[in-house]
Amino acid sequence: MDTDLPPPDYVTRADGVRLAYRYRPGRGPTILFLPGYMSDMTGGKAAALDAWAAAQGRAMLRLDYSGCGASSGAFEAGTLDVWRDDVLAVIDAVAGDDSVGPVGPIVPIGSSMGGWLMLLVALARPAQVAGLIGIAAAPDFTEWGYSDAEKHRLAEEGRISVPSIYGGAPYVTTAGFWRSGAANLLLEGTVPIRCPVRLLHGRADADVPFDISLRLAAAVESSDVDLLLIKDGDHRLSRPADIAKLIDVTHRLLESLP
Repeated sequence: MDTDLPPPDYVTRADGVRLAYRYRPGRGPTILFLPGYMSDMTGGKAAALDAWAAAQGRAMLRLDYSGCGASSGAFEAGTLDVWRDDVLAVIDAVAGDDSVGPVGPIVPIGSSMGGWLMLLVALARPAQVAGLIGIAAAPDFTEWGYSDAEKHRLAEEGRISVPSIYGGAPYVTTAGFWRSGAANLLLEGTVPIRCPVRLLHGRADADVPFDISLRLAAAVESSDVDLLLIKDGDHRLSRPADIAKLIDVTHRLLESLP
């Protein structure tokens, strides 16, 4: 995890919410790290990728969705659509900032829910996304990740809260987020994404079954799809060996792109 960093930069939305980001100019395509649910850009995988990108002279952009990390706003106001648009707003603001230059082609790396967002970003910006890397990607988790009882509570009470197995604050899901998930389901049909896709998933993942990555690999239209299953890997894939595999996959994909 990052320590002793200077303050991040900010993009201000039309409603006044400030979106925190860190952009490192360098050789493209730009790596874009998208954190998971209730996570932020200071996590171990993001920090390790940023350190590697710095050593390689690679461009990297990471950010916090509204209501998360160093960004302002209310977490419970966040939805897939809101957070997708947050990502696009940061990309556009950085691309238009003459002090750092254009972002150009990007390679989103999405962790868990960030893997769903990376797909939505790729669908919104197909000409800009040069490749995708999913880490225990969790598209459609509002469909398969909640019991019927939890869905009923969401409809009746507007939110549910469950303890986190990782400690810290409980995981809160709102009815608004769940509805945005239902409106952005991808795995039941063909996903018109044609860029190279790389997926990493732990077979011991207790949160996102690894068959979700198998379904995603089959659903995208791209014929250039590789899936790395890590036999003893958990959901976070944050062990040094896991991060080394992520960096190797990232390096190989970036080197293969024009």
